[in-house]
Amino acid sequence: MPAADPTLALTRDLVALRSLTPDDAGCQALIAARLAPLGFACETIRSNGVTNLWARRGTGAPLVCFAGHTDVVPTGPLDAWRSDPFVPTERDDYLYGRGAADMKASLAAFVVAIEDFLTRRPDAPGSIALLLTSDEEGPAVDGTVKVVERLAGRGERIDYCVIGEPSSVTALGDTIKNGRRGTLSGRLVVRGVQGHVAYPHLARNPIHEVAPALAELATTTWDAGDAYFPPTSFQCSNLHAGTGATNVIPGALELLFNFRHSPQSPRETLMARMEAILHRHGLDYELAWTGWGKPFLTPRGRLVEVATTAIRDVTGRTPELSCTGGTSDGRFLCDVCDELVELGPVNATIHQVDERVCIADLAPLARIHARILERLLVETA
Repeated sequence: MPAADPTLALTRDLVALRSLTPDDAGCQALIAARLAPLGFACETIRSNGVTNLWARRGTGAPLVCFAGHTDVVPTGPLDAWRSDPFVPTERDDYLYGRGAADMKASLAAFVVAIEDFLTRRPDAPGSIALLLTSDEEGPAVDGTVKVVERLAGRGERIDYCVIGEPSSVTALGDTIKNGRRGTLSGRLVVRGVQGHVAYPHLARNPIHEVAPALAELATTTWDAGDAYFPPTSFQCSNLHAGTGATNVIPGALELLFNFRHSPQSPRETLMARMEAILHRHGLDYELAWTGWGKPFLTPRGRLVEVATTAIRDVTGRTPELSCTGGTSDGRFLCDVCDELVELGPVNATIHQVDERVCIADLAPLARIHARILERLLVETA
């Protein structure tokens, strides 16, 4: 890999910025400074300490948008890293640093692809946009959703959107995410009666009472999924009860849980089915729904075809389509865009100690995005 590779250079510059959620740490200003000379109008949208960028060049259709986040997750124990997570370090053909794969390599590839495309096609029709947030890894209430609200309020829609989430599994371009499952989280409190373990007839044990209901929730077939999505799953993530003593029956139990669901099970249906199970087991409970995100899907069509062809042209691989994994900001962007995919580097080390990205993948990733622009803006003009 030549030392002068612009994607590697910009990735290094971005990794060096300590952009822990919700601090953008200057990433968006750095990127805006690269885009402004190309004719992009750069609009910063701030909300409760979160920084968002909407940068657009052109007013015509189609509008092709690259989207991503500048924030990164915490590093974990620094002494577990082989090198400082905010000092980009090249070692064994990889670039190490927090955010290297998730997702500063993608941001760099977006910028370099745009620069390359506009150098070759300065008069290309249509429009190009870049949407960035510093609130994807956090609560995600002041980030992309705020930009989408701004766009919707002025009737601005996106025709095609490529999100830079690290979608590849073992090799660059082996997987495209063309959808994501929905997420539904909740907090269940089951009330019992505290008492001495030697006198169980004077108490009511919420652990014992919830166990049959929890077993049913864990083994219920919520749906069978479909051609794109795996079946909906229920998972208990936290369970707490008791005083810490071995001779006290607890008076209450707290359970935190999450559904990852396909479109076959809408949020309202899951909520009703869970409550029916709790009622059937006669529990004395309180249930609070604490968070949710809707599923989204881009079926095979123009964008999926273009992204697939671009990957094949650059890498020789034909990507698999997948809707697995967690949530992404696609759940907000689908409100203003009918076709969106996630395409990025290998995700094997994201959120881990010694996060890394393969240096040899950086330039090809930028070429993939430039090829997507070429096909969507020029070859369809």
